[in-house]
Amino acid sequence: MKVLLIKDVYNLGRAGEVKKVADGYARNFLFPQKMAVYATKGALNQIQKIESAAAKQRELLNEEMKGLSEQIAGLELAFTAKVGETGKLYGSITQQQIIDAVNEQLHVNLDRHQVESQPLRQTGEHDVRIRLTYDLVPEVKVLVESEEEEAVVEMEEEVEEAAAEMEDEVEETAAEMEEDVEETAEEMEDSVEEDADSDIEEEQADA
Repeated sequence: MKVLLIKDVYNLGRAGEVKKVADGYARNFLFPQKMAVYATKGALNQIQKIESAAAKQRELLNEEMKGLSEQIAGLELAFTAKVGETGKLYGSITQQQIIDAVNEQLHVNLDRHQVESQPLRQTGEHDVRIRLTYDLVPEVKVLVESEEEEAVVEMEEEVEEAAAEMEDEVEETAAEMEEDVEETAEEMEDSVEEDADSDIEEEQADA
């Protein structure tokens, strides 16, 4: 079936274009969503009008979403999961998990269908596309780590923190000991001076 697109349809075409599509796709999706009409002679006469209106709408929408697109492009999302010996995840990181993380960080309300990615089943760094408009499809970085790796990192951080605390305690103890030594030396010096003065007084008295 040939249809005339009256709205931009991602992965199909822009408003004003004539496309050949499956009958079921047209009747069950394009027509109910008012994204296309039958490509009749009368409809084809409206192409220029449709293209002009769509261009204006596209420009407004892109301008509205530009800031959000830049925010998404700067995001880095981290997930942990159980990993098998082959490096594959037990389960996956789903589109819903990814979009939930985006929504939480940016305080927006995007839909999982806007995530252009299959569920992630491998550890490592992934670039995942988020479709905002026909033209704006920013990528968000998604880092998937195994739970075991995260546990090792946490242990290393704890060891470093404990070592730093011990170092602080050693330095503090050393400083206290140094103060005690100085104080003892001063007391001994005072005692020696007192004894010397006493001896001098006795000698003068005997004389």
